[in-house]
Amino acid sequence: MDTLILQRPQAEKTATSAAGIGIALCLLLIQNSGIMANDIGGLTGISPEINYIKDQKIKQEQVFNKEITNKYKNYSVSDVDKGVKHVRMTKYYNGKPVRINIVEVSQGINDELIVEPAKASGKLFGRTKISNIANRENALVAINGGYFKPETGTPLGTLMINKKIYTGPIYDRVAIGFFDDGYNMARVQLNAEIKTNLGGLKIDNINQPRMLSTHVIVFTGDWGKVSPKTPKYGIQAVIQNGKLLKTSYEPCEIPEDGYVIVGPESKIKPFLSSKKFNLDVKMSPDWKGVNHILSGGPYLVKDGEVYVDMTEEKLSSVGGRNPRTAIGYTKDNHLIMLTADGREGASIGLTLNELAKLMKQLGCENAMNLDGGGSTVMYINGRVVNKPAIQGGIPLSHTLVVRKDYRISKL
Repeated sequence: MDTLILQRPQAEKTATSAAGIGIALCLLLIQNSGIMANDIGGLTGISPEINYIKDQKIKQEQVFNKEITNKYKNYSVSDVDKGVKHVRMTKYYNGKPVRINIVEVSQGINDELIVEPAKASGKLFGRTKISNIANRENALVAINGGYFKPETGTPLGTLMINKKIYTGPIYDRVAIGFFDDGYNMARVQLNAEIKTNLGGLKIDNINQPRMLSTHVIVFTGDWGKVSPKTPKYGIQAVIQNGKLLKTSYEPCEIPEDGYVIVGPESKIKPFLSSKKFNLDVKMSPDWKGVNHILSGGPYLVKDGEVYVDMTEEKLSSVGGRNPRTAIGYTKDNHLIMLTADGREGASIGLTLNELAKLMKQLGCENAMNLDGGGSTVMYINGRVVNKPAIQGGIPLSHTLVVRKDYRISKL
């Protein structure tokens, strides 16, 4: 393998030189023989379709730029990158100001753009400032993500990154799904079980702090090295390579090639004599092709209408006027990320209804609230652009980043 890798640059250089010579000869031939320009593709192997696609991208970018200019004509708009705009505005509610930062993204005109969640560390435990995560990810833009447990940094709600589920949903709260060709938003449920030859053991959650002693929860190596405390009348079963390794009433070391099942002994014990354990995890809705999922709540806009389901998602505690972070997307697949500063005279923050109406005004077909308050922070090109109470923002569990994949060649 090493020899092949070392030889590859020379081979590519030779091939490139040969291609260049071929193109030069074709151009010379065109000049001397009157060959039409449209025939050049057949001579060089360069398809005219490439130029067509390039022209389409240019037109899409022009349309995007014009839309942004018209949409935010009374506010400060700056370019972050192709297809990424930063907007600053101050709006007034009851005569008092609210500082707002918006990033609007059109991935359709920039194939290099990637939008995905990013954790503070390799495990689910841990917190760090947004600048640390953004620098590590080479992010153009980053905002704080969903809710998390302050003591540990464990995300509270659904988190999937690169098709890997790290944590399951809480109270079936709303989440946004990121696909190759756009976005979707819905309240998400976990459909998971341990399949055995003795039947299926229902799993209530994955890598989440315990909510009820009756819940059966699976803890993988992403949780950490050791499983949490066993609930009253509970037991732990360590599964490695699909087989039962041991049981215990105490926290157990989580195997890298397995997981630990923790829950009521009455639910787990009937399956302990099984010969094979297979963890089967599904989400509802069944978002085929989803790459990432980020949870938040409550809804702000649903199917183009203001829709704040704070009570249904058990989020009454996040009401009131506060600093806010929100995310949504438009009918033409523009992603909108927003922060609103609060809890100060120069910026009083937003209520959820005010935030919902604003996201609708910005054209969101669907939008949801993310963690707010002290967590609200927006980072663009190396610096925090809003004004959180703590300079640079508090340490976060996870973020949403916009970055560039430089491996994707430009057309």
